Amino acid sequence: MQLRAATFNMQNGQIWKDSAPDSLEMDLDQTIQFIRSLEVDILFLQEVEPGFEGGRQIEPPPHFLRLSAAFPGYYSHFGYPPLNPDELPFGLGLAIFSRFELSQKQQMILPAPDLMFEFNETPRRPSSRLLLEATATIGDRLLRLINTHLQAFFMIGRTSEEFRGQRDLLESQLRSSSSPTLLGGDFNCGPGEQIVDQLAQAGFQTAQNSEITWRRKPFVLDHLFYNSPLRCRNAEVIPTLASDHHAVVATFDLL
Repeated sequence: MQLRAATFNMQNGQIWKDSAPDSLEMDLDQTIQFIRSLEVDILFLQEVEPGFEGGRQIEPPPHFLRLSAAFPGYYSHFGYPPLNPDELPFGLGLAIFSRFELSQKQQMILPAPDLMFEFNETPRRPSSRLLLEATATIGDRLLRLINTHLQAFFMIGRTSEEFRGQRDLLESQLRSSSSPTLLGGDFNCGPGEQIVDQLAQAGFQTAQNSEITWRRKPFVLDHLFYNSPLRCRNAEVIPTLASDHHAVVATFDLL
């Protein structure tokens, strides 16, 4: 069985402009058009919804509802991270879309580290993150799907080598997975952060780790990880102006 998967940090629908990289201009139609062009069976999305000062979260999530309406042939699962009154006003929320029926939907909190930092001269605390999980039924096979968006320590002058909590919880979840498993996400792994090696020790390889996936810095932040019941046939980074991230797309054989 062959399937095509993608992971994409959609930056809550904000489009990229080289002349104005911090523009808040939003075009969800462009996001939808780009996602549609990927023609995937499995899709992991990060930063689905806009973030607000004070941590407000809109219910029901409007972008997720629009995406669900735009892709009626897909099953889906969405989750917000825990509320944080010190939330930065950036995108938040995870979604999984699948052409295959989803079951066993669940969430797991990845606690935030206990530290303070400043943003716009205001003291902040990091937000806890989320593992969003579901199981796809593909014929008589079950495929475990996991989506996440880890803390970007490099943005606050720190590193996940100092604060390994989220990484280690993720690794423990992967070590418990003997079934075919795909993990997508924005891992926010800056230079010197060894998450790719760490997850390899848990039996998970990344589909690609050479092409840059973020426009703001030459970092490979976004990954599709897979374990041995899957074989990666090919992978590519697909550029877009529909976000400050590019999409990572790969084709897998389900062995």
